[in-house]
Amino acid sequence: MEIGLSLGSNLGNRLGNLHDAIRWLAALPDTRVVAEAPVYETEPVGVRPEFAHLAYLNTVVIIESELPLSTLSTAVHTIEAQMGRVRGEDRNAPRPVDIDVLYAGTITHADGILDLPHPRWAQRRFMVQPLADVRPDLCLPGESRTVAEILAALPATETVRVFSPG
Repeated sequence: MEIGLSLGSNLGNRLGNLHDAIRWLAALPDTRVVAEAPVYETEPVGVRPEFAHLAYLNTVVIIESELPLSTLSTAVHTIEAQMGRVRGEDRNAPRPVDIDVLYAGTITHADGILDLPHPRWAQRRFMVQPLADVRPDLCLPGESRTVAEILAALPATETVRVFSPG
């Protein structure tokens, strides 16, 4: 099944963290990376004022996986933890890596742990822009518009620019 993952990092070696997370994802059993979007630098969304200066690097990775969704979700949380993410009360606290499942084929699912498609993906330019780079014609379950059409309709309130290291 095709699965879209949004990756972000705003602590430490942000680009290295994204590359490491992609390597860990590619190493999962019965899983392969089939597309990687460009990396974007983005301003944090929904963070406390003291973290507003910690810009994110974000990308989207498309994988093909035969893993059950519950196993994949657990694996994603394990990768985040092994890379130093600590989950606490502040959902938007800085982190070395954040991996969100955007969609999994045509599955819709909501249990508060894994909600598919991701409930806020279409309002977040930092998710929509890289997804549009790799799957512009995709219509996610419950949506009649393509990813490219959603991107075109988003207000330009978030700064999302291609990251250039250096």
